[in-house]
Amino acid sequence: RFLPFFLTQGFGAFNDNLFKNALVILITFRSVSVGGFSPEQMVALSGAIFIAPYFVFSAFSGQLADKYDKAAVIRGTKVLEVGIMLLGAAGFVFGHVPTLLLVLFLLGVQATAFGPCKYAILPQHLTESELVGGNALVEMGTYVAILLGTLAGGILVARDQGEDLVAAGVVAVAVAGWVTARWIPEAPSSTPGLALTLDPFRPTWEVVRLARKKQSVFLSILGISWFWAFGATFLSLFPSYT
Repeated sequence: RFLPFFLTQGFGAFNDNLFKNALVILITFRSVSVGGFSPEQMVALSGAIFIAPYFVFSAFSGQLADKYDKAAVIRGTKVLEVGIMLLGAAGFVFGHVPTLLLVLFLLGVQATAFGPCKYAILPQHLTESELVGGNALVEMGTYVAILLGTLAGGILVARDQGEDLVAAGVVAVAVAGWVTARWIPEAPSSTPGLALTLDPFRPTWEVVRLARKKQSVFLSILGISWFWAFGATFLSLFPSYT
């Protein structure tokens, strides 16, 4: 019930950070500049490019998770990831940074689509007594994958033919995630008649307004958002500093 999903989300977090850190180190240590931006500005810009889809598409992604089978949505995001990483591999092999920045944005879109399913699927596969442990394992797996992916991106890109190694790595991990996703049990929709809303702003505001009605939920959202903002700021500074 749990292992295929656990591996799938771990492979995804690992791959995102493998790609992102390899790109950031490539930009910093090769002094890459695009559109007049300095390498330091490019590193900050890459972080913004990856995060932007979370703000724009999160509400719509939540609707997808409610309307369709969550396991099917996850498998769809993994097929998308394979295609995106093939494009990313080409960007690394040919050293085309604008293509790599586009891939980073598309990875943000793919991760945004995966996000709501990541937690909404757990109550359908775990008993009530297993939920806290299941959430804890997912959090642990996510952070370990982020750590290992960040390390792997830096180690691989610094080697001889580093770009080729990263290209092969991101495609291989994407395929591994697609394979494990195929074993995730079905998680049928709770509201199949839900009407999808393409407007990214109104549903987002409605979710925020709903969250504010329960202070513990709203403060939790603010707390975890600050944590990620703080971490992202530090991570964007490290390559330039070192």
